[in-house]
Amino acid sequence: MHGWRPRRSGFGELVQWDTSEHDWLEGRSGACPVRYLVRMIDDATSWSWGRFVESDATAFNMAVLWEYIEKNGRMVDVYTDRDSMFTVPRRKGESEQERQAADRLTQLGRSLRELGIGSILANSPQAKGRVERSFLTAQDRLVKQLRLAKVCTLEAANAFLENEYWPEWNACFARPVKDFSDQHRPLGQTQDLAAILCHAEERVIANDYTFSFAGRRYQIHREHVQAGMRRQRLRVELRLDGELRARYQGCYLVIEESGPRAAAPAPAARKPPRKDHNAGGKSDWMQGFFDRPAPPLWRSIADRA
Repeated sequence: MHGWRPRRSGFGELVQWDTSEHDWLEGRSGACPVRYLVRMIDDATSWSWGRFVESDATAFNMAVLWEYIEKNGRMVDVYTDRDSMFTVPRRKGESEQERQAADRLTQLGRSLRELGIGSILANSPQAKGRVERSFLTAQDRLVKQLRLAKVCTLEAANAFLENEYWPEWNACFARPVKDFSDQHRPLGQTQDLAAILCHAEERVIANDYTFSFAGRRYQIHREHVQAGMRRQRLRVELRLDGELRARYQGCYLVIEESGPRAAAPAPAARKPPRKDHNAGGKSDWMQGFFDRPAPPLWRSIADRA
């Protein structure tokens, strides 16, 4: 049994974040069904924002978070489930304390940390009941409104959310935001959403000033090569718009895709080992020598003359 948790006292102090899978357009979108609604709802006021997305994947959730931050700023904490998108599961035989000590992060977990946003993981769906109940309402109310508006595409569905559904929802069901202290924070001077809300990994710079990423090899331009760069680590960012950037010691490098690394030359054929005459046995270096026809005697005499 779950105890009733009081609401937070400030707007942006805690934001519940979840995805609902449903046939939102009732099959009207044809071969591209609209099935996922990512929603963020403020714990104190119930103010809501969200988007229909193609898949409940990290990149699409990052895009929804991006829009939320652009509208309101950085929330203090987010409240999510324990999906693998938000947390790394425990390894076999690993305790929860050991997992926390290892501090392994998903891409979303890393992004939240770099943004200075706390992450609270719910132990059950009931723990984040506000967003769960809002989905039950949307699966009835929103589906009917989309049907009446004859919405048939993902783009039109998101336009309906932004221009019709969220303004009506927030006006009717959310508490007035102006009555609460705003806990959202602006981005810091060094916080770039494009560089944070991305897929980021570290790579090692090879001796030829290249690095590999996603099965491809990239060359650092000559003018960006620095002393001591070999065998050092750089950060590779695959951004939401598909751009690939590489950052070394806080500075972005000019890179270009290169061909595969040249294969190492084949090792030279090894010479046969010399005969160890002290080891006994018979050498075979003259084997077949007397089987070859000798030159005529007159030719040998003529050559000597």
